[in-house]
Amino acid sequence: MIFQERYLSQEQLLMRDTCKRYVDDVLAPFIRENREREWSFDPNTRLSPHILEQADLVGLRSLGVPEEFGGIALDPTTESQTFAIIATELARGDSGVADKLVQNWKISVLLRELAPRHLQEHWFSRYMAEPQFLMAHCLTEPRGASDRWLPYNVPEAAMDTRAVLEGDHWKINGRKQFISNGYDASLYVVYANTDSSAGMLQGTSSFLVPRDTPGLEVTRCNETIGGRFMNNGEIVFDDCRVPNDHLLAHNDALGKAGVYFKPGKIIQAAKNLGIGIAAYEDSVAFVHERVQGGRVLIKHQAVAIRIAEMATKLEAVASLLRHAALAVDEGSPDSQTLCDMVKVFASQEIFKVCQHAVELHGGYGAMLEVGVEKYFRDAAVYLHMDATVDVSNFKIVRSMFPATAGLYAGPELASTDR
Repeated sequence: MIFQERYLSQEQLLMRDTCKRYVDDVLAPFIRENREREWSFDPNTRLSPHILEQADLVGLRSLGVPEEFGGIALDPTTESQTFAIIATELARGDSGVADKLVQNWKISVLLRELAPRHLQEHWFSRYMAEPQFLMAHCLTEPRGASDRWLPYNVPEAAMDTRAVLEGDHWKINGRKQFISNGYDASLYVVYANTDSSAGMLQGTSSFLVPRDTPGLEVTRCNETIGGRFMNNGEIVFDDCRVPNDHLLAHNDALGKAGVYFKPGKIIQAAKNLGIGIAAYEDSVAFVHERVQGGRVLIKHQAVAIRIAEMATKLEAVASLLRHAALAVDEGSPDSQTLCDMVKVFASQEIFKVCQHAVELHGGYGAMLEVGVEKYFRDAAVYLHMDATVDVSNFKIVRSMFPATAGLYAGPELASTDR
């Protein structure tokens, strides 16, 4: 039903089937048999090491890594589409594990495009040799998150984290929060203000910072309501010094990070879709097995209507996702708008799908051991991940009407902007 086979190449079908076997044979049984583990308040004990080890064995960690370093080469003309297919399937098993892995994919692509050769050789080699190796992308700060993408490209909207060149090293000071994989990553891509006189797009640089760099401290793991097998963290940089050759992009980092952000929106929607598919599949099985009022549940019209609405929403999300992923792969001028659209649309529609799943299960929908409430919690997180719904909608309108929508409402325009 979802991602109909007629849209997929032979390579994509093989990769999807490999991922499906991993989900059905490794990931889903672990989740089903360990419902309580995600609630451990020791982040180090939540996920069994064999989950990432098995993902490594079947090649699910190496997407985005250049083939010369042992990665799996994807057709560049369909890379975003392939990422979407695999991310959907992974999230059908668990969205937190999917988050862990896709962060590595996206950052691998970023390093592939921006990192100097010697750093690629070092870090890709380490990454491929260590199944538990994770990477994190550090943008969000206590005083600015997705609101920075409104986009008001002015100095006062710039990042609070700053980097200053001292000799042959950059000194970084600041704080990052709500960072995916932030708690247990081994390698961080960090964004900092390097020109306080310019707007974000002209004054932000990015750096490659290893975890063991003096001055980098992981301060906490955020206890989220969903996606709990991905350890979301906060990091403080206190006179953190990195060599000048660890600079990935100078002052134009946000523009160059498009190779991370556009596929990232696609993958975000795809993970969201995977949650919805799992909720739908469990609900379909339940309503065909459960008898109430003397009839199997599916024979009750109210139940049948909910199932039909769930299926329709899933198909609509999948269709827009295919459309947006194709636009990214083709470099279409409307790709950014479509990426924002599918991110918002998926988060809202899948949340409704999971609400239907909980209600169809009745009291069982609230029980931890059944697992349906987990879909609802996981879906709720996606309403704000990778930009809130409101900010994403603003970006959509801004891209459609750049001359009129969202002009910077600073004091100099207060008397003329009506």
